[in-house]
Amino acid sequence: MSDERETEVKLNNKDGQAASNTPAQAASSSPAHAASGAPVNAKENSALITGEARRLGSSMTDEEAQRAMSRKSRRTFLIGGASAIAGYGGWRWLRSRPEAGGVAYPFRRAHEFNEQLSRAYFSDARLVQTFPRERGGMPRVNGVIGMEDNFDAAAWTLQVEGTEGAPEKLTLNLDDIRALPRTEMVTELKCIEGWSEIGYWAGARFADFAARYASAARSGYVSLETPGGGYYVGLDIESALHPQTLLCYEMNGAPLTAEHGAPLRLYIPVKYGIKSLKRIGTIRFTNERPRDYWAEQGYDWYSGH
Repeated sequence: MSDERETEVKLNNKDGQAASNTPAQAASSSPAHAASGAPVNAKENSALITGEARRLGSSMTDEEAQRAMSRKSRRTFLIGGASAIAGYGGWRWLRSRPEAGGVAYPFRRAHEFNEQLSRAYFSDARLVQTFPRERGGMPRVNGVIGMEDNFDAAAWTLQVEGTEGAPEKLTLNLDDIRALPRTEMVTELKCIEGWSEIGYWAGARFADFAARYASAARSGYVSLETPGGGYYVGLDIESALHPQTLLCYEMNGAPLTAEHGAPLRLYIPVKYGIKSLKRIGTIRFTNERPRDYWAEQGYDWYSGH
């Protein structure tokens, strides 16, 4: 055996003097100690053998495994119990907080912090990913709030309010929107529920619409509502004027279906789908932050991603 494998073990008695080994004890020593001639007693010899076995990758004995499992089980129980108590206490604390905008104020503060980060990151030069036209599919039908069954598409008009230097209210039709420069794009609609789908959309940029009908609108907010006012969203003007925000009248090369918001819907890929209002009835420019359907239910007003 090499010098590196030899181990010298010194055992002292209670008076501090070196203890001697009997021949029987020496015979029971581990191979390493037998080769070195170092004295060791039976208990320590067993520990040395066990340590050597672990070092060499051997399995633990059943007794050792039981002890280890018992220690881990107690530790896991204590940690799990403490976590459960802390979680329950946190839940009780949140339930006792006053509400702000339909949700406990700590959550509302978190929404506001996320909005600050998103707005700091936002740029109209930063575009969402686009895809080849063949990647566009038929998005699932999702969200029917404000989509009344008795809607008459042939009689539809768009009301535009809050434009400076113009009549109090403009009334437009689909031909007015089609007269604006046409834009097509294939982008991903992301739902706040966690799913996403790629769609092929066509329509007029909201920025071109605003330049034609609300040229002074470069700050503030935009409010959009369905014809009956059952669903409504609020947008910051910067997001509304983003070059990929569309007033859509076509999807997958065909006119919008009623389920997808015909005759005109908003599609804004820099926001979650809850902002892409279907069947627009009113567009209002305002200097005050407008109400938003899902923000009133506790969701993030800004809803950017």
